[in-house]
Formats: sequence, structure tokens, C-alpha cells
Amino acid sequence: MEKINEISTLMFKDFPDCVGVSDLQKMLGIKRTKSYELLKSGTIKSIKIGKDYKISKFNIIAYLLGGEQI
Repeated sequence: MEKINEISTLMFKDFPDCVGVSDLQKMLGIKRTKSYELLKSGTIKSIKIGKDYKISKFNIIAYLLGGEQI
């Protein structure tokens, strides 16, 4: 987890700590359908507020590195 914290200062530094689906698409270079598939399946952990998903930048980096998400 400490490694992911260190990497988060470099990786996606132009994005806020909590992002929405459109930012997730930009960060991973994927389409909207794939973004929702990853979120709905729980592959990338998120919370849903109303109709919107909120995703921790930490969880996106952990997903990419194969680490544990919070």
C-alpha cells in the first residue's frame, strides 16, 4: 500500500484524488462501456452516489498494479 501511495504522487498527478467515469476513461484510455463494466463488476472499487460513480485514484492505480484496493 505504501508503494501505491508513492506512485500516486507521480501517476495521474493532474487528476483529483476522487474521479468520475469520464476521468476514469481518460486515465485508462478505455471507452465508456468498458468503464461501467469494470465498476459494476467491482473490478475497480467505487461508490455510487445517485447516478454517479466516484472512484478513488488510489483504487485505479492499485488496479493497474495488481494491488489491493480499499
